Amino acid sequence: MRRLVSGLILLPVLTLVVACERQAVPGAEGPKAAAAAFQHGLSGDVSGYYVPLVPATAGDWTLNRIFVGQPADFAAWEAGGGQGDFAPVRLVVGGIAVRPTAYRVEDDRLRFEGTAEGPGEVVFDGVVDPEALATARRNLGEEGPVVTGTLTVDGQTVRDVRLRWSLGD
Repeated sequence: MRRLVSGLILLPVLTLVVACERQAVPGAEGPKAAAAAFQHGLSGDVSGYYVPLVPATAGDWTLNRIFVGQPADFAAWEAGGGQGDFAPVRLVVGGIAVRPTAYRVEDDRLRFEGTAEGPGEVVFDGVVDPEALATARRNLGEEGPVVTGTLTVDGQTVRDVRLRWSLGD
């Protein structure tokens, strides 16, 4: 009888412990997961449009441009956990704007992950040349590359994608 009573008391306690552990699973959705997905570490303003020097086509999809917002755009997006209409980094492939599911933007790196109906999963991982970018911004545009990276659209990859900086369309 004593074992039965102990078992009846212990069962709800174990159920509660297991339920609490499930909530603490790393990578679970929530504000901390969203904050980890969207990160920037910039010493200045790198806003503008990054446009391929030559067409960058992965499968049936061609990269039109990457937009990078201003520092305040990053702060607002990250504080809101990646919610809102104005994402600070957007990729346009085949005329379709792709919103980020994750990004990491630093002085020397630009990584974007996103999905959109049509192209599916889109990833761009690039290295930024801070000196070339500073020159392009100073001259309000340059024809030389400021970012070199790899574009993957729906499982198709193109390497050595070179992007120039532009103030706008």
